[in-house]
Amino acid sequence: MKTTLEIPDALFRQAKTVAAQKGIPLRELVAEALTDKLRTKQEVDRPWMSSVGGLSHLREETRRINQIIRDEFETIEPEDRL
Repeated sequence: MKTTLEIPDALFRQAKTVAAQKGIPLRELVAEALTDKLRTKQEVDRPWMSSVGGLSHLREETRRINQIIRDEFETIEPEDRL
């Protein structure tokens, strides 16, 4: 979509310079900047959230390990009793 924006001259020159340094058109730089600015607060405050669930395939293994630990620590050896 095409649109017209009014931005300060100094900001325009800076944006053109950055776009040229990156080797991308100004429209792409503006789109990237808008995308970054419009990200939700949650995405900004917790970038790690995008990877949550990536290890869900290990849930059963985690449960199994936790059960082994519980079983092991629930048993009190006779020599450990007071």
